[in-house]
Amino acid sequence: MMDEEKYFIPAGPAEAELRVLNSRFIASLSPAFSVEEARNFHKNTRLRFPDATHHVPVFVIGHGSSVITHCSDDGEPFGTAGRPALAVLQGSGLGDVAVVVTRYFGGTKLGTGGLVKAYGDAVREVLKQVRRAVKAPTLTAKLELPYPLYGQVERLVGISGGEITERQFLADVTLIVRFKDDDWQPFLRQLRELSSGKIEPVILERNPETIFPID
Repeated sequence: MMDEEKYFIPAGPAEAELRVLNSRFIASLSPAFSVEEARNFHKNTRLRFPDATHHVPVFVIGHGSSVITHCSDDGEPFGTAGRPALAVLQGSGLGDVAVVVTRYFGGTKLGTGGLVKAYGDAVREVLKQVRRAVKAPTLTAKLELPYPLYGQVERLVGISGGEITERQFLADVTLIVRFKDDDWQPFLRQLRELSSGKIEPVILERNPETIFPID
């Protein structure tokens, strides 16, 4: 269980297509960290498919008690498109996410129940393509170490939840590493123990919201 401050978001965009009685339903998904970003995604999706019959937008910005949601039927009969699409999106547990379901009418009316199912299923299909991620505060640091400790420090970074983003091999080894804030102090204690206090990292940057894929 995740608290309200830590929730899953999409790691990147995704798209899926569904055909129902000759109608095409194209579900486009994107991370969106504000209402403005979600609306811009809707606008850009309309531009990508200018000849489509409908572009049904739904989004969930934030999570928990601070969530903002929106849906629209975009010309479909009331309650047959936006609401079922949003219900599926909310059920995914994702936050900061926007989906636009684009429909090309195929000549056969689907009826109320058919539309509800089609729009919901389109969102389900695109969610299957999504890699999940989390936002977390991080820091980037520089480590300078002797060659004999390189292998041990490299392993320690990995098992401590960090990643090495840059390596430089000169007189000594220089590593640029990135850690979630929560993982930094435990790593630092083990690093000082491993090096007998001889490796002292220099913090280069802090980022309050870094996206980490988890799938």
